[in-house]
Amino acid sequence: MDLISALEGLVPELEKGLDQASSLEGLEALRVDFLGRKGRIAQIMSQLPKLEPEQRPAVGQTANSVKERCNELFESRKQALEAGREAEALKRFDPSIPGRAPWSGTLHPTTLVMEEICEIFKGLGFEIVSGPEVEIDYYNFEALNMPPEHPARDMQDTLYITDTVLMRTHTSPVQARTMLHRKPPLAVVAPGKVYRRDSDLTHTPMFHQIEGLMVGEGISMAHLRGTLTAFVRAIFGGDTQVRFRPSFFPFTEPSAEVDISCCICGGKGHIGDAPCRVCKTTGWVEILGCGMVDPAVFEAVGYDPEVSGFAFGMGVERVTMLKYGIGDLRMFFENDTRFLGQFAR
Repeated sequence: MDLISALEGLVPELEKGLDQASSLEGLEALRVDFLGRKGRIAQIMSQLPKLEPEQRPAVGQTANSVKERCNELFESRKQALEAGREAEALKRFDPSIPGRAPWSGTLHPTTLVMEEICEIFKGLGFEIVSGPEVEIDYYNFEALNMPPEHPARDMQDTLYITDTVLMRTHTSPVQARTMLHRKPPLAVVAPGKVYRRDSDLTHTPMFHQIEGLMVGEGISMAHLRGTLTAFVRAIFGGDTQVRFRPSFFPFTEPSAEVDISCCICGGKGHIGDAPCRVCKTTGWVEILGCGMVDPAVFEAVGYDPEVSGFAFGMGVERVTMLKYGIGDLRMFFENDTRFLGQFAR
């Protein structure tokens, strides 16, 4: 039985090799040499067909016994090497070294500012409302006093899906939808994403807006000015100066743009001897548009012409840039954790 002797002789040979194996890598090489598909046991067993049929069972039983014993030896040596590696690692461990805190996610600065804006207006009595991002032409334009031939549509750079379905260019459609389903008095703000066919250093195809609307009896420009002044000072600080400049929007009349004293240079127009790049030395930066709701909008939603109201809208990214002194709009979209981590609460 030469094959049986050859198989039994592998065990002491393996034991000797295991005593010399000093690493898990060396142990694995030894395992492949003995138990691999082309290993030494497999080579001996390849001679099995040459034996007489009555001799084969004994050789097979011996081979199984040798394989089992080899596996036990390998497992025992593996556990010993792993224990030694762990012990060595513990010797090198210094519990006095400060640990590394895992990086934890945070809300995006745009989200933080949007939530802060909403909380400010909730404190002023406004309700948060929302609407679809995929809109129809009627709510996005016509109900807001912009019929098909209106030139103001050219200002929007609209992304059309069909002739009548589009990606909303502002969150004002939410105001129209709200007025169609609710009667005054009401005060709402509509935060959300908007889309325009525009992309350069200062514009992105998708950005965030917050629109506001207040409708009731006796609502005047004074209410609008007081509300927005309170908002500006709540988010930028009590010393922030506010001014209203006449402007034009198709769904408000009269209309105005709101400027605030530059929060980068403190309204001085310069930082030391250098001109302020944010306000371009004027000391003022535009932050939002507003105005009294045009009667044509009230007519489109079936409101009594005797009611009055005001509306306003702002870009959240612009407010965020001014609030945190961020100079590049692209930083909002690069997902750099070094930038985003600065806003962790």
